[in-house]
Amino acid sequence: MNNQNITTDNRILGEIPPCPVAPDALHGIPRQQTNPERWQGEQWQTFVDALEQAGVDVRLAQHSIGTYVTDAGGLAYGKPHGVVVARSASQISTLMQLAQQYQVPVTTRGGGLTTEGESVAYGGILLDMTGMSRVQHIDKKALTVRTEGGIFWHLLAEALRREGLDYLSAPLNLTSSVGGTLGVGGIDVNSSKSGCSADQAIALQVVTPTGEIVECSDEENTALFQRVILGYGQFGIITEATLRIRPYTPLRMHYYYYASLRDAVEDLIRIDRTQACDYSGILTMMDKAITLLVAFDSDEHEAEFLKHHRKTLRGYGELPFAIRTAIHYALRPWRLKEALYLYQRKRELFPDLQPAHHMQGGQMIDRTVVFSRAVWKHWGGRQMVIPDISSSVDKFVESVERGNAVCKKYFPHYTLYCVGIKLRAEHKPHYELSCIPPDAEEWAYGCEFEPMIGDNSYSRDQLQSFKNEIYDIGVDLGTSYYRFGGMMKGYIRRALGDEVVDKHLAMKRQADPAMILNRNVIF
Repeated sequence: MNNQNITTDNRILGEIPPCPVAPDALHGIPRQQTNPERWQGEQWQTFVDALEQAGVDVRLAQHSIGTYVTDAGGLAYGKPHGVVVARSASQISTLMQLAQQYQVPVTTRGGGLTTEGESVAYGGILLDMTGMSRVQHIDKKALTVRTEGGIFWHLLAEALRREGLDYLSAPLNLTSSVGGTLGVGGIDVNSSKSGCSADQAIALQVVTPTGEIVECSDEENTALFQRVILGYGQFGIITEATLRIRPYTPLRMHYYYYASLRDAVEDLIRIDRTQACDYSGILTMMDKAITLLVAFDSDEHEAEFLKHHRKTLRGYGELPFAIRTAIHYALRPWRLKEALYLYQRKRELFPDLQPAHHMQGGQMIDRTVVFSRAVWKHWGGRQMVIPDISSSVDKFVESVERGNAVCKKYFPHYTLYCVGIKLRAEHKPHYELSCIPPDAEEWAYGCEFEPMIGDNSYSRDQLQSFKNEIYDIGVDLGTSYYRFGGMMKGYIRRALGDEVVDKHLAMKRQADPAMILNRNVIF
């Protein structure tokens, strides 16, 4: 590989130093990646002076910097030297040009909802994209919206709802930023029909690592578009995006309950393949109460499902499942504590999934608010780890069952979230180095394995060991991961292979000579 031999302080730029912690440095903890080395601030003051002369404001006060020391995971901690709040593409362009010149790392951050430290800066500049949160144009005829990349999805949804419109696919937690989501994927309960959030992007305005402002799409500057979408922030900063949208519709949700993960996952795959519903997914309380969510945009589609597809499902209605579960625990009194947990969890969670003030005639009026609030309330905490596996259809059942066994090994309480992703044939080049596994055709499936940590406190080593075992399943089965990168980037080569990673690394070095943009995420 042709690497540029630019040296500063006897170090070769573009070469990533080896992790200082060996795999066996902590006995029994096969740690794959720790917090990276902090950038030491070479030429920092000269860089700041140049930014100020160019009219770019840098926040240096400790109370401003301290806001960004960790992400939603609460496990990775770092501290930037300074913070720049994004205001325009031209401002970011100036920042990137000077960052290349002075070799200062730049870490971008939207909602900060990463869990592996991907949006945490270990020195250098933290670029806060939330300063660019304007909706620029809604085209009701073409069903598209042009928006700035730092906007949160719930704010975009509010703007669209005023016009009787809605997004096509967005992450369940709508305090994610649009630009950040397009860079990693974005999955929802309608992804099995509409694809991931990144698939909805028609065109982007991107600031490259060297500061060019480029408009790109599948027809214009195609190579850049293919790398930025699902590119984990390596090849450019998304400052504007044109997205597909749709007319707004309320939804009607049905719940089916299972005691078998295999049955639930197989039923999920079957209804996705028949396109029998508009929304689908699996949400569990351990492997004791497994819920298949099925929802519809129209009465006609719902009636068709109930007439022709409901009878094929192996799940129970709520009352029959409750009776079955009660009998199960009555015969196992030594598991009463587990039964009480399930009952309490149901009492707390279900009212928030169908709150009365967001229901009308049995339909959910605003899933945006309902799901996003429920995610933070019932799954958030001081620490949050959500390792996942993204697989082709034929490997998904085994992935979920093996991952479930790991969850049971480490935690008394946990949840699984499973969803399908309809793949777009024309977007195949975007999927090459991403959460979409290379052997997936038509659909990919993902499962998040999330311990219910609550107010408990676990050591980083225990959580790291848990994540390693989940990711090892992916390596063994030849799958991908939705949240690869950051502290878990040591798995990228193992999962995707040297050929794919080296190809993209070569493109990264060409696009980003000083290797400064989000340099601790992937390579």
